[in-house]
Amino acid sequence: MNMYATLILALALSMDAFAAAICKGASLHRPHFREAIRTGLIFGLIEACTPLIGWSIGLYASQYVMEWDHWIAFALLFILGCRMITESFKKNQEKKCESPCRHNSIVLITTAIATSLDAMAVGIGLAFLQVNIVHTAMAIGMMTMIMATLGMLIGRYIGPLLGKRAELIGGLTLIAIGFNILFEHLELFMYAK
Repeated sequence: MNMYATLILALALSMDAFAAAICKGASLHRPHFREAIRTGLIFGLIEACTPLIGWSIGLYASQYVMEWDHWIAFALLFILGCRMITESFKKNQEKKCESPCRHNSIVLITTAIATSLDAMAVGIGLAFLQVNIVHTAMAIGMMTMIMATLGMLIGRYIGPLLGKRAELIGGLTLIAIGFNILFEHLELFMYAK
């Protein structure tokens, strides 16, 4: 696989993380640049690790992983999206600001895992090709880090425009990403038959 194909693959795999990071940035109260970097690092690191995991699984469990990865991603994104929607309807007058200034690490890691399961499936496919998996995984991780950081920064400016609705829209977007992942895999399954 040449450099251009690797970059296109990395960009394609980073788009879910980009959309999720926009939602995360919009739901925060003026997140700092270091929060955007932190989010980008978490998403990038996990996105870089999942193709390596998929590649190492290779032939042994490829059918099992490909059959279930879209359901796991859908479930995680659906739960996180519902959580964000629920939070958007809560009226807590004791808060100093309407939204938190920083996301919980567990929430970020869960979101990153949910958006990177497709990279694991790609890693399984890459096990059958003559590719340098370390370079490919690093390219995927770097692209995802950049895109997630940009997403958080874009979300920072979208959030104040939307106010409390940002969390509602973010939750709906995460659920939509989950449904998109599910439908893409189910559509591929239908064409395979």
